[in-house]
This record gives sequence, structure tokens and C-alpha cells, in this order.
Amino acid sequence: MAEIERITVLGAGTMGHGIAHAAMAAGYLTRLYDISEAALDKARAAIEAILRKGVELGKVASADADSMMGRLTTSSETAAALEGTDFVIEAAPERIDVKLQLFADIQQFAPETAVIASNTSALSITEMAATLTSPARVAGMHFFNPVHKMKLIEMVQALESAPGTLDTIEKVARRMGKETVLVRESPGFITTRVNASLGNEAFYMLMEGVASARDIDKALKLGLNHPMGPFELVDLVGLDTRLSILEYLHRTMGEKYRPCPLLAQYVKAGRLGRKVGRGVYEY
Repeated sequence: MAEIERITVLGAGTMGHGIAHAAMAAGYLTRLYDISEAALDKARAAIEAILRKGVELGKVASADADSMMGRLTTSSETAAALEGTDFVIEAAPERIDVKLQLFADIQQFAPETAVIASNTSALSITEMAATLTSPARVAGMHFFNPVHKMKLIEMVQALESAPGTLDTIEKVARRMGKETVLVRESPGFITTRVNASLGNEAFYMLMEGVASARDIDKALKLGLNHPMGPFELVDLVGLDTRLSILEYLHRTMGEKYRPCPLLAQYVKAGRLGRKVGRGVYEY
């Protein structure tokens, strides 16, 4: 496949702007798309904040930070974002209907030679790929939050992912400074499946009064050497995102993934995590 020069990221949320930053830092001309101009403005500000922090810490030269920002363009027009791109990373919310619509846009507006990656943490990449006339150019590229700090990318092989597609994704990941693992598509892949189970069990323990949220987090950090406790992590990821993933795993893999009622209750109450200032904890 041709050398990758231009990357389009679809979705300017927490993951989308983090992925765009990684692409810019790796030297790619980067387009960030979102239907919301406000989301694009927020994403640009978040990327600038990451770069400022890097400059303050001496990890990034000021001139390099300026060069990175020069490689970023934003667009709320799908056709403009996808025109002439070499590589597309879909980073929309974890809703299959939203992702399928974006894949329809990719089919319509992106070059037929572009490699397509989805950042989904649980949904079927095979289902998304089936909307394209050439599903062999699609695979998973699951980043982790915060993208600029987390080193892992799960590469997910869908039913018809071509070896060349996976090779290209691995090259892009390495240029971004990431390590990869290869996963055959199954619900939740590796990390999401384990994390969802662990986090769900923590909510059941909290609901049953086994221990406080802080003590459960402390136990897993100090006793199992986890860098974050399960409640700290779910507040970072978003309780609504975690609930959506558990609901999908429950539908596809059975009762052991049934979401804890307390998690569902928190989401109904609007306690979605750090992004709104309140989840399990208050911020």
C-alpha cells in the first residue's frame, strides 16, 4: 500500500482529539472532523493544552509544537474531511448506528485506496466493514485514554481484514510511538472485556456495601498494582460509555456481563464521570 501522509480522524471527542494529537506528533497531515463546530473548538483547545504542557515540561520544543499545530485542520463537512485522505480513523461514540453512518460517508467520500480503522472498544468491525465495497481495507485500531500517555493499540482483525491493511495500521501505530497487540475480532477484544468485567464487579461490590469506592480503588492499586482503581478508571472513560459496552457484551455474550443496576442508576442520574464533573466521585 502507498505511504501514508494524510490522516482523517472522525469524531472530536476525548478519544478523537487524542488520536489527532498522536497523528500530528507523528508528522502526519491531520484532519479532525466533527458535526459540531463547538466540539472542534474544544478539541483544538485540548490539543493546544497538551502541547503547552509538553513545552513546559521540556518534552516538546516550542517550534515543534507550532509545527504540529500547523499540521492540523478541522472540518464539520464530511466530504471535505475525507477528500484525498490516505488513512481514516473512526472515533465516534460507541453507537453502532452512528458508526455505520460514518462508514456510509467513508464509502461515498473517501478514496477507494484509503485504509480504514475503527477505534471502537467493543463493537463489530466486521459489521462496519460490510458497508464498504472493499471490506478488506478495514480493521480495528483501539487506542487508550489518555492517548498521548498510553502506549498500547489493539489491532483488531475483522473477518475480511487484509494482511496489508494490518501491516499499514501497525506502521502508523509505530510511527505514533505505540506498541501493538493483534486480536481476532470478538466482543470486547482483550482489554475492554477484562476491564468491563472488573469494573462491573466493583459496582456490584459497592452496591452490596462490601466496601467504599475509595477503599475498593485503594485495594486494587496497592494490592494488585493497578495504576488506577476501577472507579477512577470508569470516571475517566465515562460511565455512559462503560454501560453501553456492558449492554453490548450482555447481548452478545450472556448473563455474566449484565450491567450492575447501580451503574445504570448513576448514568440515569447524569453522573457520567470527569467530563461532567461528577461520576462515582466529584471533580
